[in-house]
Amino acid sequence: MARSSRRSLFLVVFFLLACGFLGILFAQRTGQQPSSASSDSDVKDSLKQFTDVYAVIEDNYAEPVNPDKAIYNGAIPGMLHALDPHSNFFDPKQYALFKEEQQGKYYGVGMTVQQRENQTVVLAPFVGSPAYKAGIRPGDIIQKVDGKSCDGLTTTEVADMLKGAKGTVVHISLGREGWEKPIEVTVTRDEIPRPGVEYFTMVKPGIGYVRVSTFNETTDADLAEALRQLDGTKLDGLIIDLRNNGGGLLNQAVGMADMFLDKNEIVVSHRGRSSPERRYYAVRGNQGNGVPVVVLVNGQSASASEIVSGAIQDHDRGLVVGETSFGKGLVQTQFPLSEDTALLLTTARYYTPSGRLIQRDYNNVSLYDYHYNPQPPVKPEVKLTDSGRQVFGGGGITPDIVSAAPKPDDFQQLLYRRGVFYPQQQGVGDFTRYYLGEKPDVTRDFVVTDPVIQDLRKYLDQQKIKYTEQDIQANLTWLKWQIKREVFTSYFGLNDGYKVELQDDPQLEKAIDAMPQARALYQNAEKILAEREAGQTSHP
Repeated sequence: MARSSRRSLFLVVFFLLACGFLGILFAQRTGQQPSSASSDSDVKDSLKQFTDVYAVIEDNYAEPVNPDKAIYNGAIPGMLHALDPHSNFFDPKQYALFKEEQQGKYYGVGMTVQQRENQTVVLAPFVGSPAYKAGIRPGDIIQKVDGKSCDGLTTTEVADMLKGAKGTVVHISLGREGWEKPIEVTVTRDEIPRPGVEYFTMVKPGIGYVRVSTFNETTDADLAEALRQLDGTKLDGLIIDLRNNGGGLLNQAVGMADMFLDKNEIVVSHRGRSSPERRYYAVRGNQGNGVPVVVLVNGQSASASEIVSGAIQDHDRGLVVGETSFGKGLVQTQFPLSEDTALLLTTARYYTPSGRLIQRDYNNVSLYDYHYNPQPPVKPEVKLTDSGRQVFGGGGITPDIVSAAPKPDDFQQLLYRRGVFYPQQQGVGDFTRYYLGEKPDVTRDFVVTDPVIQDLRKYLDQQKIKYTEQDIQANLTWLKWQIKREVFTSYFGLNDGYKVELQDDPQLEKAIDAMPQARALYQNAEKILAEREAGQTSHP
Protein backbone atom coordinates (compact mmCIF):
# COMPACT_ATOMS: atom_id res chain seq x y z
CA MET A 1 0.00 0.00 0.00
CA ALA A 2 1.37 3.44 -0.94
CA ARG A 3 2.34 5.75 1.87
CA SER A 4 -0.31 8.36 0.93
CA SER A 5 -3.01 5.68 0.84
CA ARG A 6 -1.99 4.40 4.28
CA ARG A 7 -2.14 7.95 5.63
CA SER A 8 -5.55 8.46 4.00
CA LEU A 9 -6.77 5.26 5.64
CA PHE A 10 -5.48 6.41 9.03
CA LEU A 11 -7.18 9.78 8.69
CA VAL A 12 -10.45 8.25 7.60
CA VAL A 13 -10.42 5.76 10.51
CA PHE A 14 -9.61 8.59 12.91
CA PHE A 15 -12.43 10.69 11.53
CA LEU A 16 -14.90 7.83 11.74
CA LEU A 17 -14.06 7.27 15.38
CA ALA A 18 -14.56 10.97 16.05
CA CYS A 19 -17.86 10.90 14.16
CA GLY A 20 -19.05 7.97 16.22
CA PHE A 21 -18.14 9.71 19.46
CA LEU A 22 -19.70 13.04 18.52
CA GLY A 23 -22.73 11.39 16.91
CA ILE A 24 -23.63 10.06 20.33
CA LEU A 25 -23.14 13.54 21.77
CA PHE A 26 -25.48 14.99 19.14
CA ALA A 27 -28.21 12.54 20.08
CA GLN A 28 -27.81 13.24 23.79
CA ARG A 29 -27.68 16.98 23.24
CA THR A 30 -31.09 16.93 21.53
CA GLY A 31 -32.55 15.10 24.49
CA GLN A 32 -33.17 11.89 22.56
CA GLN A 33 -32.53 8.60 24.30
CA PRO A 34 -32.40 6.04 21.51
CA SER A 35 -31.83 2.41 22.25
CA SER A 36 -28.25 1.20 22.08
CA ALA A 37 -29.03 -0.91 19.02
CA SER A 38 -30.70 1.90 17.06
CA SER A 39 -27.97 4.36 18.08
CA ASP A 40 -25.25 1.99 16.88
CA SER A 41 -27.15 1.42 13.65
CA ASP A 42 -27.52 5.17 13.00
CA VAL A 43 -23.83 5.75 13.63
CA LYS A 44 -22.83 2.88 11.33
CA ASP A 45 -25.10 4.19 8.57
CA SER A 46 -23.61 7.68 8.87
CA LEU A 47 -20.05 6.34 8.87
CA LYS A 48 -20.75 4.21 5.81
CA GLN A 49 -22.11 7.25 3.98
CA PHE A 50 -18.96 9.17 4.82
CA THR A 51 -16.61 6.41 3.63
CA ASP A 52 -18.63 6.07 0.43
CA VAL A 53 -18.39 9.81 -0.25
CA TYR A 54 -14.67 9.89 0.55
CA ALA A 55 -14.01 6.92 -1.72
CA VAL A 56 -15.83 8.56 -4.63
CA ILE A 57 -13.89 11.79 -4.10
CA GLU A 58 -10.53 10.04 -3.85
CA ASP A 59 -11.17 7.97 -6.99
CA ASN A 60 -12.80 10.60 -9.22
CA TYR A 61 -11.78 14.13 -8.18
CA ALA A 62 -10.14 16.14 -10.97
CA GLU A 63 -6.85 16.35 -9.05
CA PRO A 64 -5.13 14.06 -6.55
CA VAL A 65 -6.80 14.36 -3.15
CA ASN A 66 -4.69 15.71 -0.30
CA PRO A 67 -5.99 13.74 2.71
CA ASP A 68 -4.64 16.32 5.19
CA LYS A 69 -6.63 19.04 3.43
CA ALA A 70 -9.77 16.93 3.09
CA ILE A 71 -9.81 15.69 6.68
CA TYR A 72 -7.84 18.19 8.79
CA ASN A 73 -9.13 21.33 7.05
CA GLY A 74 -12.50 20.12 5.87
CA ALA A 75 -14.39 17.25 7.41
CA ILE A 76 -13.34 17.51 11.05
CA PRO A 77 -13.59 21.33 11.42
CA GLY A 78 -16.93 21.25 9.59
CA MET A 79 -18.29 18.68 12.00
CA LEU A 80 -17.08 20.61 15.05
CA HIS A 81 -18.44 23.94 13.81
CA ALA A 82 -21.84 22.29 13.51
CA LEU A 83 -21.70 21.93 17.31
CA ASP A 84 -20.60 25.44 18.30
CA PRO A 85 -18.26 28.22 17.11
CA HIS A 86 -15.40 27.36 19.47
CA SER A 87 -14.90 23.58 19.36
CA ASN A 88 -11.85 23.07 17.19
CA PHE A 89 -9.31 20.60 15.85
CA PHE A 90 -5.57 21.30 15.80
CA ASP A 91 -3.26 19.72 13.27
CA PRO A 92 0.38 19.25 14.43
CA LYS A 93 1.47 22.82 13.56
CA GLN A 94 -1.60 24.44 15.04
CA TYR A 95 -1.30 22.34 18.20
CA ALA A 96 2.34 23.34 18.64
CA LEU A 97 1.43 27.04 18.30
CA PHE A 98 -1.48 26.61 20.72
CA LYS A 99 0.77 25.10 23.40
CA GLU A 100 3.37 27.79 22.78
CA GLU A 101 0.84 30.56 23.38
CA GLN A 102 -0.29 28.95 26.62
CA GLN A 103 3.25 28.55 27.90
CA GLY A 104 3.96 32.23 27.30
CA LYS A 105 7.46 31.68 25.88
CA TYR A 106 9.35 30.22 22.96
CA TYR A 107 12.85 30.30 21.46
CA GLY A 108 13.52 32.66 18.58
CA VAL A 109 14.29 36.30 17.77
CA GLY A 110 11.26 37.95 19.43
CA MET A 111 8.98 39.80 17.03
CA THR A 112 5.53 39.56 15.49
CA VAL A 113 5.15 39.40 11.72
CA GLN A 114 2.22 39.68 9.32
CA GLN A 115 1.50 38.92 5.67
CA ARG A 116 1.02 41.98 3.45
CA GLU A 117 0.82 41.75 -0.32
CA ASN A 118 2.78 38.50 -0.57
CA GLN A 119 5.50 39.82 1.75
CA THR A 120 6.23 39.21 5.43
CA VAL A 121 6.34 42.48 7.35
CA VAL A 122 7.53 43.08 10.92
CA LEU A 123 4.70 44.38 13.10
CA ALA A 124 6.91 44.99 16.13
CA PRO A 125 9.93 43.50 17.89
CA PHE A 126 9.37 42.79 21.58
CA VAL A 127 11.16 45.26 23.82
CA GLY A 128 14.49 43.82 24.95
CA SER A 129 14.34 40.87 22.53
CA PRO A 130 17.22 39.86 20.21
CA ALA A 131 15.31 41.39 17.27
CA TYR A 132 14.89 44.65 19.21
CA LYS A 133 18.59 44.78 20.12
CA ALA A 134 19.53 44.08 16.48
CA GLY A 135 17.70 47.24 15.39
CA ILE A 136 14.84 45.58 13.53
CA ARG A 137 11.95 48.03 13.16
CA PRO A 138 8.20 47.74 12.66
CA GLY A 139 7.48 47.90 8.95
CA ASP A 140 10.72 46.15 7.90
CA ILE A 141 10.16 43.55 5.17
CA ILE A 142 11.78 40.16 5.78
CA GLN A 143 13.33 39.32 2.42
CA LYS A 144 15.58 36.37 3.31
CA VAL A 145 16.28 34.15 6.30
CA ASP A 146 19.67 32.39 6.22
CA GLY A 147 19.84 33.13 2.50
CA LYS A 148 16.44 31.62 1.67
CA SER A 149 13.97 33.95 -0.04
CA CYS A 150 10.74 34.61 1.87
CA ASP A 151 8.72 35.74 -1.15
CA GLY A 152 5.44 33.89 -1.28
CA LEU A 153 5.93 32.16 2.07
CA THR A 154 3.25 32.32 4.74
CA THR A 155 3.89 34.07 8.04
CA THR A 156 3.89 30.67 9.76
CA GLU A 157 6.61 29.42 7.41
CA VAL A 158 8.74 32.52 7.99
CA ALA A 159 8.16 32.37 11.76
CA ASP A 160 9.28 28.73 11.78
CA MET A 161 12.51 29.74 10.00
CA LEU A 162 13.19 32.42 12.62
CA LYS A 163 12.65 30.10 15.57
CA GLY A 164 15.36 27.73 16.80
CA ALA A 165 17.41 26.57 19.73
CA LYS A 166 18.70 29.07 22.26
CA GLY A 167 22.13 30.39 21.35
CA THR A 168 21.91 29.57 17.64
CA VAL A 169 22.40 32.30 15.04
CA VAL A 170 20.08 33.38 12.22
CA HIS A 171 20.93 35.82 9.39
CA ILE A 172 18.07 38.08 8.23
CA SER A 173 17.91 40.32 5.16
CA LEU A 174 15.52 43.24 5.59
CA GLY A 175 14.00 45.74 3.20
CA ARG A 176 13.42 49.19 4.67
CA GLU A 177 11.84 52.29 3.19
CA GLY A 178 14.52 54.76 2.05
CA TRP A 179 17.29 52.16 1.93
CA GLU A 180 18.46 51.10 -1.53
CA LYS A 181 20.22 47.93 -0.37
CA PRO A 182 18.93 45.24 2.01
CA ILE A 183 19.85 45.60 5.66
CA GLU A 184 21.73 42.53 6.88
CA VAL A 185 21.42 41.60 10.56
CA THR A 186 22.73 38.63 12.51
CA VAL A 187 20.58 37.69 15.49
CA THR A 188 21.31 35.18 18.26
CA ARG A 189 18.16 33.32 19.26
CA ASP A 190 17.10 33.33 22.89
CA GLU A 191 14.14 32.45 25.09
CA ILE A 192 11.36 34.90 24.25
CA PRO A 193 8.91 35.46 27.09
CA ARG A 194 5.44 36.66 26.13
CA PRO A 195 4.25 38.39 29.28
CA GLY A 196 0.55 38.43 30.00
CA VAL A 197 0.90 41.99 31.30
CA GLU A 198 1.99 43.93 28.25
CA TYR A 199 2.41 47.37 29.79
CA PHE A 200 1.87 49.20 33.08
CA THR A 201 2.33 52.79 34.17
CA MET A 202 0.85 55.62 36.22
CA VAL A 203 -1.75 57.45 34.12
CA LYS A 204 -2.51 60.05 36.81
CA PRO A 205 -1.02 60.74 40.23
CA GLY A 206 -2.09 57.80 42.39
CA ILE A 207 -3.86 55.93 39.56
CA GLY A 208 -2.11 52.91 38.10
CA TYR A 209 -2.80 51.33 34.74
CA VAL A 210 -2.16 47.71 33.71
CA ARG A 211 -2.69 46.38 30.18
CA VAL A 212 -3.29 42.61 30.23
CA SER A 213 -2.98 41.21 26.71
CA THR A 214 -3.56 37.49 27.32
CA PHE A 215 -4.01 34.85 30.01
CA ASN A 216 -1.04 32.52 29.62
CA GLU A 217 1.00 30.66 32.23
CA THR A 218 2.80 33.83 33.35
CA THR A 219 -0.11 36.29 33.61
CA ASP A 220 -0.73 35.80 37.34
CA ALA A 221 2.94 36.37 38.19
CA ASP A 222 3.24 39.24 35.69
CA LEU A 223 0.34 41.07 37.30
CA ALA A 224 1.72 40.52 40.80
CA GLU A 225 5.05 42.02 39.70
CA ALA A 226 3.35 44.98 38.02
CA LEU A 227 1.33 45.68 41.17
CA ARG A 228 4.48 45.37 43.28
CA GLN A 229 6.21 48.03 41.21
CA LEU A 230 3.16 50.30 41.09
CA ASP A 231 2.53 49.88 44.83
CA GLY A 232 5.60 51.97 45.60
CA THR A 233 3.63 54.97 44.39
CA LYS A 234 0.80 54.35 46.91
CA LEU A 235 -2.07 53.58 44.58
CA ASP A 236 -5.39 55.36 45.06
CA GLY A 237 -6.92 53.50 42.13
CA LEU A 238 -6.14 50.80 39.57
CA ILE A 239 -7.33 50.44 35.96
CA ILE A 240 -7.12 46.93 34.48
CA ASP A 241 -7.27 47.14 30.69
CA LEU A 242 -8.71 43.93 29.20
CA ARG A 243 -9.66 45.46 25.84
CA ASN A 244 -8.84 43.16 22.91
CA ASN A 245 -7.86 40.39 25.35
CA GLY A 246 -9.33 37.19 23.88
CA GLY A 247 -8.73 35.12 27.02
CA GLY A 248 -6.61 32.07 27.75
CA LEU A 249 -6.07 29.88 30.79
CA LEU A 250 -8.84 29.57 33.39
CA ASN A 251 -6.47 29.21 36.34
CA GLN A 252 -4.82 32.53 35.44
CA ALA A 253 -8.18 34.30 35.33
CA VAL A 254 -9.03 32.87 38.75
CA GLY A 255 -5.60 33.90 40.05
CA MET A 256 -6.08 37.46 38.81
CA ALA A 257 -9.54 37.81 40.36
CA ASP A 258 -8.15 36.33 43.59
CA MET A 259 -5.90 39.38 43.98
CA PHE A 260 -8.91 41.69 44.32
CA LEU A 261 -11.77 39.68 45.85
CA ASP A 262 -12.20 38.79 49.51
CA LYS A 263 -11.02 35.36 50.54
CA ASN A 264 -13.54 32.54 49.82
CA GLU A 265 -15.61 34.64 47.41
CA ILE A 266 -16.60 32.70 44.30
CA VAL A 267 -14.85 33.74 41.07
CA VAL A 268 -16.64 31.59 38.48
CA SER A 269 -18.39 28.26 38.06
CA HIS A 270 -18.93 25.95 35.12
CA ARG A 271 -21.17 23.00 34.39
CA GLY A 272 -22.18 20.88 31.43
CA ARG A 273 -24.10 17.75 30.44
CA SER A 274 -21.26 15.41 31.34
CA SER A 275 -19.45 17.86 33.59
CA PRO A 276 -20.75 18.35 37.14
CA GLU A 277 -20.74 21.88 38.50
CA ARG A 278 -17.37 23.10 39.68
CA ARG A 279 -16.82 26.35 41.55
CA TYR A 280 -13.61 28.36 41.79
CA TYR A 281 -12.97 30.56 44.81
CA ALA A 282 -10.54 33.26 45.88
CA VAL A 283 -8.01 31.32 47.94
CA ARG A 284 -5.62 34.06 49.06
CA GLY A 285 -7.98 37.02 48.84
CA ASN A 286 -6.94 40.65 48.58
CA GLN A 287 -5.75 40.61 52.22
CA GLY A 288 -7.40 43.93 53.01
CA ASN A 289 -6.16 45.76 49.92
CA GLY A 290 -9.18 47.89 49.05
CA VAL A 291 -7.75 49.94 46.20
CA PRO A 292 -10.62 51.00 43.90
CA VAL A 293 -10.68 49.05 40.62
CA VAL A 294 -12.03 49.89 37.18
CA VAL A 295 -11.93 47.28 34.39
CA LEU A 296 -11.87 48.33 30.74
CA VAL A 297 -13.50 45.94 28.24
CA ASN A 298 -14.66 46.04 24.63
CA GLY A 299 -16.20 43.73 22.06
CA GLN A 300 -12.95 41.77 21.72
CA SER A 301 -12.66 41.04 25.45
CA ALA A 302 -13.57 37.37 25.76
CA SER A 303 -13.45 34.22 27.88
CA ALA A 304 -10.96 34.70 30.74
CA SER A 305 -11.35 38.48 30.41
CA GLU A 306 -15.07 38.07 30.98
CA ILE A 307 -14.50 35.81 33.98
CA VAL A 308 -12.38 38.49 35.67
CA SER A 309 -14.63 41.44 34.78
CA GLY A 310 -17.79 39.47 35.67
CA ALA A 311 -16.42 38.50 39.10
CA ILE A 312 -15.34 42.04 39.92
CA GLN A 313 -18.71 43.39 38.78
CA ASP A 314 -20.86 40.79 40.60
CA HIS A 315 -19.04 41.32 43.89
CA ASP A 316 -19.17 45.14 43.47
CA ARG A 317 -15.40 45.12 43.78
CA GLY A 318 -15.13 47.69 41.02
CA LEU A 319 -16.76 49.13 37.94
CA VAL A 320 -16.66 47.84 34.38
CA VAL A 321 -16.24 50.57 31.76
CA GLY A 322 -16.29 50.41 27.96
CA GLU A 323 -18.36 48.30 25.59
CA THR A 324 -20.19 44.98 26.01
CA SER A 325 -17.69 42.12 25.89
CA PHE A 326 -17.69 39.38 23.27
CA GLY A 327 -19.70 36.74 25.13
CA LYS A 328 -17.54 33.59 25.01
CA GLY A 329 -18.46 31.44 27.97
CA LEU A 330 -17.87 27.94 26.63
CA VAL A 331 -15.37 25.68 28.39
CA GLN A 332 -13.06 23.90 25.95
CA THR A 333 -11.39 20.71 27.14
CA GLN A 334 -8.26 19.45 25.38
CA PHE A 335 -8.29 15.88 24.14
CA PRO A 336 -4.78 15.09 22.82
CA LEU A 337 -4.93 12.66 19.90
CA SER A 338 -2.39 10.70 17.88
CA GLU A 339 0.17 12.28 15.55
CA ASP A 340 0.50 15.41 17.72
CA THR A 341 -3.05 16.55 17.07
CA ALA A 342 -5.72 17.58 19.52
CA LEU A 343 -9.44 18.10 19.84
CA LEU A 344 -10.63 21.22 21.65
CA LEU A 345 -14.19 20.28 22.60
CA THR A 346 -16.81 22.33 24.44
CA THR A 347 -17.74 20.44 27.59
CA ALA A 348 -19.34 23.08 29.85
CA ARG A 349 -20.42 26.71 30.19
CA TYR A 350 -19.12 29.49 32.42
CA TYR A 351 -21.31 31.35 34.93
CA THR A 352 -20.40 34.48 36.89
CA PRO A 353 -20.78 34.54 40.72
CA SER A 354 -24.35 35.87 40.44
CA GLY A 355 -25.26 33.02 38.08
CA ARG A 356 -25.08 34.90 34.79
CA LEU A 357 -24.33 32.87 31.68
CA ILE A 358 -21.44 34.55 29.86
CA GLN A 359 -21.96 32.83 26.49
CA ARG A 360 -23.76 34.67 23.70
CA ASP A 361 -26.40 32.81 21.67
CA TYR A 362 -24.93 31.20 18.53
CA ASN A 363 -27.97 29.26 17.32
CA ASN A 364 -29.35 30.28 13.92
CA VAL A 365 -26.47 32.73 13.47
CA SER A 366 -23.83 32.55 10.73
CA LEU A 367 -20.22 32.15 11.80
CA TYR A 368 -19.41 35.56 10.30
CA ASP A 369 -22.21 37.34 12.17
CA TYR A 370 -21.29 35.53 15.38
CA HIS A 371 -17.74 36.86 15.25
CA TYR A 372 -18.19 40.24 13.57
CA ASN A 373 -21.80 41.32 13.99
CA PRO A 374 -22.82 40.40 17.53
CA GLN A 375 -26.35 41.16 18.66
CA PRO A 376 -27.58 41.69 22.23
CA PRO A 377 -29.76 38.91 23.67
CA VAL A 378 -33.49 39.29 23.02
CA LYS A 379 -34.29 38.46 26.65
CA PRO A 380 -31.17 38.96 28.77
CA GLU A 381 -30.91 37.27 32.14
CA VAL A 382 -31.31 39.63 35.08
CA LYS A 383 -29.25 38.90 38.20
CA LEU A 384 -28.19 40.87 41.27
CA THR A 385 -24.75 41.83 42.51
CA ASP A 386 -23.74 41.53 46.17
CA SER A 387 -25.18 44.98 46.92
CA GLY A 388 -28.37 44.36 44.92
CA ARG A 389 -27.54 46.09 41.63
CA GLN A 390 -29.03 44.58 38.47
CA VAL A 391 -26.63 42.98 35.97
CA PHE A 392 -27.42 41.15 32.77
CA GLY A 393 -26.34 37.80 31.37
CA GLY A 394 -26.55 35.70 28.23
CA GLY A 395 -24.58 38.08 26.05
CA GLY A 396 -21.17 38.92 27.51
CA ILE A 397 -20.46 41.39 30.29
CA THR A 398 -22.43 44.62 30.02
CA PRO A 399 -20.38 47.57 31.35
CA ASP A 400 -21.59 49.63 34.29
CA ILE A 401 -20.53 52.75 32.39
CA VAL A 402 -20.87 52.58 28.61
CA SER A 403 -18.10 54.31 26.69
CA ALA A 404 -17.86 53.51 23.01
CA ALA A 405 -14.54 53.79 21.20
CA PRO A 406 -14.51 56.58 18.59
CA LYS A 407 -15.55 55.30 15.16
CA PRO A 408 -13.18 56.23 12.32
CA ASP A 409 -14.73 58.59 9.79
CA ASP A 410 -14.60 57.98 6.03
CA PHE A 411 -11.19 59.65 5.64
CA GLN A 412 -9.64 57.67 8.50
CA GLN A 413 -11.09 54.44 7.13
CA LEU A 414 -9.58 55.26 3.72
CA LEU A 415 -6.12 55.72 5.26
CA TYR A 416 -6.43 52.45 7.19
CA ARG A 417 -7.67 50.62 4.09
CA ARG A 418 -4.79 51.90 1.96
CA GLY A 419 -2.22 51.03 4.63
CA VAL A 420 -1.19 54.66 5.27
CA PHE A 421 -1.62 53.98 8.99
CA TYR A 422 -2.41 50.87 11.01
CA PRO A 423 -4.16 50.32 14.33
CA GLN A 424 -1.85 49.71 17.31
CA GLN A 425 -2.26 45.94 17.11
CA GLN A 426 -1.10 45.93 13.48
CA GLY A 427 2.20 47.81 13.67
CA VAL A 428 3.44 50.73 11.60
CA GLY A 429 1.81 51.99 8.40
CA ASP A 430 3.35 52.89 5.06
CA PHE A 431 3.54 56.67 5.57
CA THR A 432 5.54 56.33 8.78
CA ARG A 433 7.98 53.99 7.05
CA TYR A 434 8.21 56.45 4.14
CA TYR A 435 8.67 59.44 6.44
CA LEU A 436 11.32 57.89 8.65
CA GLY A 437 13.41 56.45 5.80
CA GLU A 438 17.01 56.86 6.89
CA LYS A 439 16.28 59.56 9.51
CA PRO A 440 18.66 58.84 12.41
CA ASP A 441 17.75 61.91 14.45
CA VAL A 442 14.36 61.02 15.94
CA THR A 443 14.31 61.75 19.68
CA ARG A 444 11.71 61.51 22.39
CA ASP A 445 11.09 65.24 21.92
CA PHE A 446 9.61 64.49 18.49
CA VAL A 447 6.41 66.36 17.70
CA VAL A 448 4.34 66.34 14.52
CA THR A 449 4.89 69.79 13.02
CA ASP A 450 3.40 71.44 9.93
CA PRO A 451 6.31 70.22 7.74
CA VAL A 452 5.49 66.62 8.78
CA ILE A 453 1.86 67.13 7.74
CA GLN A 454 3.11 68.59 4.47
CA ASP A 455 5.14 65.40 3.93
CA LEU A 456 1.91 63.48 4.49
CA ARG A 457 0.20 65.52 1.77
CA LYS A 458 3.04 64.75 -0.65
CA TYR A 459 2.83 61.06 0.19
CA LEU A 460 -0.94 60.95 -0.37
CA ASP A 461 -0.45 62.67 -3.72
CA GLN A 462 2.25 60.16 -4.74
CA GLN A 463 -0.03 57.26 -3.84
CA LYS A 464 -2.96 58.91 -5.70
CA ILE A 465 -5.06 58.84 -2.53
CA LYS A 466 -7.83 61.41 -2.92
CA TYR A 467 -8.37 63.89 -0.09
CA THR A 468 -9.42 67.46 0.52
CA GLU A 469 -7.87 70.11 2.72
CA GLN A 470 -11.04 69.88 4.80
CA ASP A 471 -10.22 66.18 5.41
CA ILE A 472 -6.78 67.16 6.70
CA GLN A 473 -7.97 69.96 8.95
CA ALA A 474 -10.95 68.04 10.36
CA ASN A 475 -8.63 65.14 11.30
CA LEU A 476 -5.50 67.13 12.19
CA THR A 477 -5.45 66.07 15.86
CA TRP A 478 -5.98 62.42 14.90
CA LEU A 479 -3.29 62.56 12.19
CA LYS A 480 -0.71 64.03 14.58
CA TRP A 481 -1.55 61.43 17.23
CA GLN A 482 -1.37 58.58 14.70
CA ILE A 483 1.99 59.70 13.26
CA LYS A 484 3.57 60.26 16.67
CA ARG A 485 2.35 56.88 17.94
CA GLU A 486 3.77 55.04 14.96
CA VAL A 487 7.07 56.94 15.03
CA PHE A 488 7.54 56.14 18.72
CA THR A 489 6.59 52.50 18.17
CA SER A 490 9.08 52.20 15.32
CA TYR A 491 12.00 53.94 17.02
CA PHE A 492 11.55 53.25 20.72
CA GLY A 493 9.37 50.12 20.88
CA LEU A 494 5.83 49.06 21.75
CA ASN A 495 5.83 50.49 25.27
CA ASP A 496 6.56 54.01 24.04
CA GLY A 497 3.91 53.58 21.38
CA TYR A 498 1.42 52.55 24.06
CA LYS A 499 2.30 55.62 26.12
CA VAL A 500 1.46 57.90 23.21
CA GLU A 501 -1.71 55.94 22.50
CA LEU A 502 -2.98 56.44 26.05
CA GLN A 503 -2.58 60.21 25.79
CA ASP A 504 -5.77 60.44 23.73
CA ASP A 505 -7.95 57.56 24.90
CA PRO A 506 -11.53 58.60 25.78
CA GLN A 507 -12.36 55.21 27.32
CA LEU A 508 -9.34 55.51 29.61
CA GLU A 509 -10.41 59.02 30.60
CA LYS A 510 -13.86 57.68 31.43
CA ALA A 511 -12.24 54.98 33.60
CA ILE A 512 -10.19 57.60 35.45
CA ASP A 513 -13.28 59.72 36.06
CA ALA A 514 -15.13 56.65 37.40
CA MET A 515 -12.57 55.92 40.12
CA PRO A 516 -14.38 57.77 42.98
CA GLN A 517 -17.59 55.95 42.03
CA ALA A 518 -15.74 52.60 42.10
CA ARG A 519 -14.42 53.39 45.59
CA ALA A 520 -17.90 54.31 46.87
CA LEU A 521 -19.41 51.16 45.31
CA TYR A 522 -16.92 48.84 47.02
CA GLN A 523 -17.27 50.55 50.39
CA ASN A 524 -21.06 50.38 50.20
CA ALA A 525 -20.99 46.69 49.23
CA GLU A 526 -18.71 45.88 52.17
CA LYS A 527 -21.10 47.71 54.49
CA ILE A 528 -24.17 45.86 53.14
CA LEU A 529 -22.48 42.46 53.42
CA ALA A 530 -21.36 43.22 56.98
CA GLU A 531 -24.93 44.19 57.95
CA ARG A 532 -26.31 41.00 56.39
CA GLU A 533 -23.79 38.87 58.24
CA ALA A 534 -24.57 40.64 61.53
CA GLY A 535 -28.29 40.10 60.96
CA GLN A 536 -27.81 36.40 60.34
CA THR A 537 -25.77 35.87 63.51
CA SER A 538 -27.79 38.09 65.87
CA HIS A 539 -30.17 36.54 68.44
CA PRO A 540 -33.53 38.04 69.57
